[in-house]
Amino acid sequence: MEKSKLIDIRSLSLDALKTKLTQMGEQGFRAKQIYEWLWVKSCVDFDQMSNLSKSLRETLKENFIIHALQVRQSQVSADKTIKSSFTLYDGNVIEGVLIPAPERMTACVSSQVGCSLSCKFCATGYMDRKRNLNADEIYDQVVLIAKQAEEHYQQPLTNIVYMGMGEPLLNYSGMMKSVERITAPDGLNMAAKRITVSTAGIAKLIKKLGDDEVRFNLALSLHAANDKKRNEIMPINEQNSLQALAEALKYYFAKTKNPVTYEYIVFNDFNDELEDARELVRFCKHIPCKVNIIEYNPISLANYVNADADKIDQFANYLKSQGVITNVRRSRGKDIDAACGQLAIKEKDSKLVEN
Repeated sequence: MEKSKLIDIRSLSLDALKTKLTQMGEQGFRAKQIYEWLWVKSCVDFDQMSNLSKSLRETLKENFIIHALQVRQSQVSADKTIKSSFTLYDGNVIEGVLIPAPERMTACVSSQVGCSLSCKFCATGYMDRKRNLNADEIYDQVVLIAKQAEEHYQQPLTNIVYMGMGEPLLNYSGMMKSVERITAPDGLNMAAKRITVSTAGIAKLIKKLGDDEVRFNLALSLHAANDKKRNEIMPINEQNSLQALAEALKYYFAKTKNPVTYEYIVFNDFNDELEDARELVRFCKHIPCKVNIIEYNPISLANYVNADADKIDQFANYLKSQGVITNVRRSRGKDIDAACGQLAIKEKDSKLVEN
């Protein structure tokens, strides 16, 4: 069968795979064995499925395909962060990052090729959105980044953040299926509480997360608790005002009882004054939450600049004085454009590492 007509085997549920095998005259129970190879052992080569007969492996190759991600290149930052570009089966390229820290190893994964939201401070926002990633493409990023953690730092992956390229909630089904495969006992069996999905703020889909009673963590890229300012840097706010987001977050919290994290970049001379902090405190009163103040990573396409360290500390201290749990996050991987807001595909010479 020509390649374009082969079935993407990882797009099938266990029951659907069982049905396909039965229709081919194979024994249905083999589906569970194949599923284990695909999702527990992360196997991307039918020939390596050693407990299947050679004839069954040939049948699989004749009817199915595994669209495995390929590591295109990787760069190591001075702080040991590793950024990788991955080639997809259709030739598109995405990026993912391994962020090592003393207590954790975090994979930052992409959910789309490019992004459609055009946030003014984010490099990915200046790319076109070409398509959503399939669940297996998100899963593969986790597997490959976990392998890097083991090989380079002899540590297992502990956390996953959907904070790479794209808006995860605009790839709702792909994101949710990937989380299911990552957390399922017949998948990677990772705890949902170790996964954080970050959104620029789409009210109706935040409510849908509530309806689906998700167990992973939700982070909202806020960056201003004032509609005029947020509209300026995040056009998505024009259709998803702070009031609409607050209502959606209250609904989400009522359904899940999960506190939310607000991500806030303190931009110089934009959202760094005491009044901005007061507005943020007021927004924080809607539901239990914490604030992560994120260091800004300048990009060539935008003129935003990080506030001075003293200004950031004053901002954070005010939030803390008002009872808001606040963390100041220092950026990782800036020297290789791997830090928050810097992911964008560009050709350049780089320091490569063996994968």
